[in-house]
Amino acid sequence: MRIGSTMGSNTEEQQLRLVQERIRGFPDFPAPGVLFRDISPLLKDPVAFRAAIDLLEAHLKASRSHIDYIAGLDSRGFLFGPILAQRLGVGFVLIRKKGKLPGPTESISFSLEYGTAELEVQSDAVEPGQKVILIDDLLATGGTMRAACQLMKKLKAEILECVVVVELKSLKGAEKLHSFPVFSLLQYD
Repeated sequence: MRIGSTMGSNTEEQQLRLVQERIRGFPDFPAPGVLFRDISPLLKDPVAFRAAIDLLEAHLKASRSHIDYIAGLDSRGFLFGPILAQRLGVGFVLIRKKGKLPGPTESISFSLEYGTAELEVQSDAVEPGQKVILIDDLLATGGTMRAACQLMKKLKAEILECVVVVELKSLKGAEKLHSFPVFSLLQYD
């Protein structure tokens, strides 16, 4: 594990340690040889959860002068995104699994380790040129985040950054997002 690169002050380091302490590993889940990083303890601890939101907010305020929307990925991006959007005074956009949104939508099919999946967004979620931050809890192989980026590109949004709480570096998901900056609070090899 290494700490996010924009962290600096003692308070931020203490907050980051608190967040890290609330991420637990489950060996051999969902398959043998996989170490699952579980955010459930982080969500149960209001102080640690607030620390995670504080750190994400501080990063975005320090690195981005203008954001129009935070777009959260189904489903755990919905836990962090709306709170962060509210704090930044911007809107929140849902990127959902296929068949969950009413009205006209744009969709994209993508490959997973175990098959295919589809994501969609409402066709009027953003206007061309609007600046968007994508957020999820975890970046592993990068397939879902890449599909979300492609959806935003279909709408002609400007993707500023892909933000996650946990990044599994050994799975090289950020490499699939080569044209988009990635920020993660915690990185595990």
